[in-house]
Amino acid sequence: MELTREQKLLQTLIQKAWEDVDFKEYLKRSPLEAIQTLTGEQLNLPEDKTILVTDQSSQDVIYINIPAQPCTDDLELTEEQLEIVAGGGQIDPVIIIDVAAQIANLY
Repeated sequence: MELTREQKLLQTLIQKAWEDVDFKEYLKRSPLEAIQTLTGEQLNLPEDKTILVTDQSSQDVIYINIPAQPCTDDLELTEEQLEIVAGGGQIDPVIIIDVAAQIANLY
């Protein structure tokens, strides 16, 4: 499976931060500016959004990220899920938060 543009960007940001301490500090201090400098592209960040970069590189700590609760108002069930529900079954919600998908909306 080929990586999306956004996944490649995240991969590039993380690799650069691992290799360059100054860039990592810049990314933590001014994430939007650092991303734009690295990519040479202008990001369109909505006014009500911010980018928070935290250094989670310590191997002595277990990090837990609590994402925003997903909006299920417009959620549609797959054919398989519809069949399960129609037969009286129950589907377990699976929540997958993909940061790369959120970044996709910035371009």
